[in-house]
Amino acid sequence: MSVETAPQPVHTGRPERDVLDVVVPVYNEENDLEPSVRRLHAHLSRQFPYRFRITIADNASTDGTPQIASRLAAELPGVAALRLEQKGRGRALRSAWSASDALVLAYCDVDLSTDLAALLPLVAPLISGHSDLAIGTRLGRGSRVVRGAKREIISRCYNLLLRGALGAGFSDAQCGFKAIRADVAQRLLPLVEDTGWFFDTELLVLAERAGLRIHEVPVDWVDDPDSRVDIVATALADLRGIVRVGRALATGRLPLAELRTQLGRGALTADVAGVPKGLPRQLVRFAAVGVVSTLAYVALYALLRGAVGPFAANLGALVVTAVANTAANRRLTFGVRGSSGVAKHHVQGLIVFGLGLALTSGALAALAAWAPGASQGLELLVLVVANALATVLRFIAFRSWIFRGHRARDAQAAAGRTAA
Repeated sequence: MSVETAPQPVHTGRPERDVLDVVVPVYNEENDLEPSVRRLHAHLSRQFPYRFRITIADNASTDGTPQIASRLAAELPGVAALRLEQKGRGRALRSAWSASDALVLAYCDVDLSTDLAALLPLVAPLISGHSDLAIGTRLGRGSRVVRGAKREIISRCYNLLLRGALGAGFSDAQCGFKAIRADVAQRLLPLVEDTGWFFDTELLVLAERAGLRIHEVPVDWVDDPDSRVDIVATALADLRGIVRVGRALATGRLPLAELRTQLGRGALTADVAGVPKGLPRQLVRFAAVGVVSTLAYVALYALLRGAVGPFAANLGALVVTAVANTAANRRLTFGVRGSSGVAKHHVQGLIVFGLGLALTSGALAALAAWAPGASQGLELLVLVVANALATVLRFIAFRSWIFRGHRARDAQAAAGRTAA
């Protein structure tokens, strides 16, 4: 059922059709489900000027969640219940959105961590046709967020990883507050493979590469202390998803050109067609610089180790090679010439170096705790592995943070020369 809250907009041409369907995916949420749905329903009834529906998508709950969902659907106009026999937030959203006939499809987490005042600003650009997707962002200017330091760091590192690995331009992939136009969802959903927490990220990357407009809304967000999300398992699944999507983009397996044609977008550019422009060349050059830097690091460490000990030797070798590595990548990998911004780049490079130092020093400390009598050869092996991880983080930081502005200005300059 649905409830008439205001006259339908003339441009829909379907007066009986719901304008918005808000999906609430749930798994074993018998305590939070009813108060959250009632609060969401009351808000939409008061504030949303079009027909709406709330769909409770229960994915394989084993507690009283299905019964509560059915009772709410029978009692509240505009509320529906959907039962799935398999777990997975992505699976729940795909099923509910695919079955909906609403013009705009949205979802929010059952804990309502996001202030509902952002719901109308989220969906308004989709109703008007201005944008194709919309996301709430906890990392944008104007957002107000209350959460612990651990989750804040994880969130920012994840989005930084997306920028570096997949060239993502959106700011917050995992905020549980998103919306999409139904016609766009019809094209994108069959191409999204993930059925869990990576579903959001994969959908957004695909939409961005297809040239769709993604609207971002800064939100007020309060962390749910009773969250049941397994951070480690989710992080590992997300990393696997990033690798899979990156491989699909690099090999051209995704039908982006066809998708853009279907959705009426412009021709594909080099950046959208697959891997971000210049990435293969940058990876090769960065790897070459990295090999030389690693060899230099090993030589310096071995030279200093006997005189000053492992920790001081690690620090000295890292400082020297970090400065040289930043200078070499600035010139050779990212093509930044001249003295403009050089001091800033080295300061930023030293910040990244600090992360590498923490990683390698932590590896040394762990080795000392687990194998106090470890040989110098094993010590070097552990440090090489830790440095390899630090190198991956360094490339992501170089590409998505330190030299990103220069790459954008170079692109604009090149476009200006072409136009001239």
